[in-house]
Amino acid sequence: MNGIQGKIIMSKINLIRPSLTFQEVSQKLEKIIETGIYSNGENIAEFSSEISKLTTAKYCFPTSSATTALWTCLKILKIKEGDEVLVSDFSYPATANVIEDVGAKPIFVDVSLEDFNMKPDELEKKISPKAKAVIFVDALGNPSGINKIREICHKQKLILIEDAACAIGSSENGQKCGAISDLTCFSFHPRKVICAGEGGAITTNNKEFANKLKIKLSHGAKIDKEGNLRFIEYGYNFRISEIQALLALIQIKKLDKIIGVRHKIWECYKKTLIPLGFKAQNIKKNVKYNVQSATFIVPFATSASQLILKLKKKGIDCSIGTFSLSSTDYYQKKYQNQQENSSFLMKNTITLPCFEGLEVDKVINEIRNSI
Repeated sequence: MNGIQGKIIMSKINLIRPSLTFQEVSQKLEKIIETGIYSNGENIAEFSSEISKLTTAKYCFPTSSATTALWTCLKILKIKEGDEVLVSDFSYPATANVIEDVGAKPIFVDVSLEDFNMKPDELEKKISPKAKAVIFVDALGNPSGINKIREICHKQKLILIEDAACAIGSSENGQKCGAISDLTCFSFHPRKVICAGEGGAITTNNKEFANKLKIKLSHGAKIDKEGNLRFIEYGYNFRISEIQALLALIQIKKLDKIIGVRHKIWECYKKTLIPLGFKAQNIKKNVKYNVQSATFIVPFATSASQLILKLKKKGIDCSIGTFSLSSTDYYQKKYQNQQENSSFLMKNTITLPCFEGLEVDKVINEIRNSI
C-alpha cells in the first residue's frame, strides 16, 4: 500500500497535515478580504451552527483555543482556591494548568493501560468534600468509558467537563462528544483532525451554563430590552477570526471522509505492527473513534524515545502519546504524586504519522528497520 488517497511528495514525513487545499478556501477567503469583515461574521456563525449539528449540542461557543475554553468553564463554575478538580493524568499539561491557574488543586487520576482513559475506580477513591468538578480527557480522541464517569459525577453531584480537544467526531453509545458531558471543550490546533491554525469551542446542553458563557465570552456584556450594551460582568475576548472559522468549516463538512482515511491508515499500522509486539490503544466496541492519533505502546525492551529519535533522523516525524501530568517537572515537584500507569504510557508510547496521502509502507518499513 503506497499511499492513502494519493501521494504527497516530500522529503520529510510530517506527523499530520491538515485536509485542506487553497482551492477550497480561496473564493470565500477573497470575500472576507473584500468585505473587510474579519470578526463576528457569517463564517463564525456557520461554524458555531455546524459544530452544534455535528455534536447535537444545543449551544456552541467558539474560543481562541481549547485551553481558553477549559479555563472559561472553570471560571463560570466559580472554581477557586481551596477547591479540587479531578483530572485524567494522561494529557497535555494545559488540562491541569487551567486548574492551577484559577487557584484550585488538580487531583490526578490514573488511567487504564488499555484505553488510556481515566479509571472509574481511581476516580471514586479520590473524590473528597473539596471536589467541585471532574475533567475527563478523551485520550488521543478516544472517549471510551466517559458514560461511566458521567454516572459517577451525577451520583456525586460533580460537574463533568470533557477535554475533547482531540475528539471531534468521536462518540460513545451513539452519543457524540460535545453532548455527553455538562461542558465539552474542543481544539482546532494544527495537530488536530480539524485545523483552524488555532482555535477551540465549548459546547453544552445546559441553558444556565450557556447564558453564563455568552456573557463571559462577550467581555461581560449583555444587550438589554432597549438594545443597549450593558456590561453586567467582567469577561474576556477569546474570539476566533473569520479566516479561522472558514478553515475549520471546510474540513468539518468533509469530516466523515477525513476520519475514514485515518481509519485506513490506523488499520494498516495495526495489521503490521501488532505482530511485531506493538500494542494499540484499545477502542471499546461501543465507541466511534476519529483516529486523532495513531498511538501504540512499543514492544517490551524497545525504547520509545530511541525509536522516536531514529525515525526522526530518517525524516519521519513522530512523538510520544502525550504526557503524564503528575510526572511533569512542575507538578511532580509541587504535589509529589506520580501516577503509575500514565507515567508508563508517557515513557512507552509512540504516535505515528496519520494524514491523507501518507506513504504508510515507508513509515512501516522504517519502523521494522529501527527496532
